Amino acid sequence: MIVVAGEALIDLVPRGTGALADLRPALGGGPFNTAVALGRLGSATAFCSRTSRDAFGEALLDRLRASGVDVSAVQRGPEPTTLAVATVGDDGSAAYSFYVDGTADRLFAAPGSLPPGTRAVSFGTCSLVLEPGASAYEELMGAAAAQGLFTALDPNIRAGLIPDADAYRARFKSWLPSVTLLKLSEEDAEWLGGTPREWLSCGPSAVVVTRGGDGLTAFTRDGAVVPVPGERVDVVDTIGAGDTVNAALLHGLAVKGALSREGLAGLDTGDWERLLRFAARAAAVTCSRAGAEPPYAAELEAFPDLR
Repeated sequence: MIVVAGEALIDLVPRGTGALADLRPALGGGPFNTAVALGRLGSATAFCSRTSRDAFGEALLDRLRASGVDVSAVQRGPEPTTLAVATVGDDGSAAYSFYVDGTADRLFAAPGSLPPGTRAVSFGTCSLVLEPGASAYEELMGAAAAQGLFTALDPNIRAGLIPDADAYRARFKSWLPSVTLLKLSEEDAEWLGGTPREWLSCGPSAVVVTRGGDGLTAFTRDGAVVPVPGERVDVVDTIGAGDTVNAALLHGLAVKGALSREGLAGLDTGDWERLLRFAARAAAVTCSRAGAEPPYAAELEAFPDLR
């Protein structure tokens, strides 16, 4: 079982151009998208979060269930669902503004236990910024690491939500001893102001940096640097692409029996290349359609060994 911990929200995505373009509600949130992608790939997956009892919250849970995701660890509340208004650029890239005051996911409380059979827990995005929930997710991360579970982190920086950049950077470094796999974009890396080697020295067994359409690179504790190119595709938008990479990496590692520090250390360059190409292909499929619509396992037939 892979548990994904973090927010589920509603993306308001423009149809057309201009400041007053019609906005279409879409189900989203980085951890939510990761959980959906994992379920579609066939991994046993659970979602650990707090969602509203409003219509948006019900729709979010329906999508998770339809994707085969266990929602028994989802807390519920009467507060509204978080909204993220997306602006899509000419190249398909998305920027966001958030409406988060008083929303349900901010009131997440660390659970006393994780679902039976949990092997890995994935964290990231707004859930590690917005208090008081951020401290609860941080507590869960530390507890999972102390239990010897595989932990994955994608900070997925949303600078507009971070009131004190220096404080967040310090907090990010404090998480690294509890992280097994760190995945982040090159934009995140630039904003955080560190390097893969610096982060590896603080705890993670591997760091994966994504470069959009240019591909992604893995850095390991033994000094290996493994780059792979991106998959060329007609991009509709990039919403959910990084979340799909998270899911593909976790799913592939699970298939290989490598969801542990020892498992990551046992991967050779060829293993990493195969895993990263699988993640690049999965992300390309997501980018080829509107919104966060990650692929199903059957759509990745070129990788039968990782399905």
